Amino acid sequence: MIDFETPVGIQKQVDLIHNVAVQVMRPISRKYDEHEHDRPWEYINVMWKSGANAGFRGKPAKEVDTGTGESVMKYRYVLLMHTIEALSWGDAGLYLSTPGGGLGGAAIEAVGTPDQKERFLRRFSEGDPKWGAMAMTEPQAGSDTANIRTTARLSEDGKEWILNGEKIFVTSGYMAGEQSPGLIVVWATVDPKAGRAGMKSFVVESGTPGMKVVRLEKKHGIRASDTAAINFTDCRIPFDNILGSPEVSQSREGNKGFAGAMKTFDSTRPGVAASAIGIARASVDYVKEHLEKNGVPVRYDLPYHKQSAVLRDVLRMEAQLRAAWLLVLRAAWQMDAGISNSMEASMSKAKAGEAVTWITQKAVEILGPEGYSCKNLAEKWMRDAKINDLYEGTGQINRLIVARRLLGYSSKELQ
Repeated sequence: MIDFETPVGIQKQVDLIHNVAVQVMRPISRKYDEHEHDRPWEYINVMWKSGANAGFRGKPAKEVDTGTGESVMKYRYVLLMHTIEALSWGDAGLYLSTPGGGLGGAAIEAVGTPDQKERFLRRFSEGDPKWGAMAMTEPQAGSDTANIRTTARLSEDGKEWILNGEKIFVTSGYMAGEQSPGLIVVWATVDPKAGRAGMKSFVVESGTPGMKVVRLEKKHGIRASDTAAINFTDCRIPFDNILGSPEVSQSREGNKGFAGAMKTFDSTRPGVAASAIGIARASVDYVKEHLEKNGVPVRYDLPYHKQSAVLRDVLRMEAQLRAAWLLVLRAAWQMDAGISNSMEASMSKAKAGEAVTWITQKAVEILGPEGYSCKNLAEKWMRDAKINDLYEGTGQINRLIVARRLLGYSSKELQ
């Protein structure tokens, strides 16, 4: 029989995170939504000093028994998904401010050499709070990575890479690039004519001359999150800061650098989906509490067709939420088991992005004027929700990936 119960050890960790969400995040959620470019140090310091961000530091979580005699290390990514979901229930923007390796750390962990992992990820377990980031999106290149124009060329002596270009919408870009001894993984092309085959990823450490944060974005939602635009002007980095092979090859076998870098998304897309689910759950919980206070409790003992229209909507919200969550757990379990999860990662991301958008809008609709006002967080959750259907690959792109995997088509055959 399949057991869907959360292991005891993981549940204990989730309970601790939930306390942070209730006691630290919710009380300051509106404050940092209204003061977008202020940094939430009260949350950052709690997460760093308590070690509650262990899963974000680029190293496995500490040994915790799951209650079944098995180490939680066996469920590292499952635990991470639970952690992200619980923090996003507290506040998705604040969650994105969590110190640690972030997307940059995920990229290094996915394709970095043992030396690179030790050299770059070690910092996220030492000293003061630090951040990692990944810079991919450009003004003319979002999901279509073949259009990236940031270039990387070798110096005359072959000892350095020289980066030139502009990146936008870099999550934690300011904190990783200027505020701490952090790092940014930058996507650039070593051969513009080669398309995706020429795409490589490079580690640029904070304080490197030629890298400059030029703008902090003003956003619709997740306003507590630091989102930056960064320019690279003759930015020189060591030769061995490239992730993967510097060789350009059009063959699948020879293009391991790009393919390896893309595998970063197999681990990060379920995380985005988990964050979406946390926001959606916050909305569902609040709607149910509001209805209960007004004498309209959700009935689970009545057939669907005998429920009121409002309660049928709530049941549909819960069904969408649970379906998306199961897809996330499946993708995370595959990562823990060492099973390729590219299709499942995209499935979870596409489903959760769609579900959270609908659920949060439906919550505002059910709550009426109270949902649209700023007296509570319902309208904020609706604003926070949409980004989950956009970054880390839009819903359309992830559905395209799923279709290619199911039908056995290449990117050239199905566009």
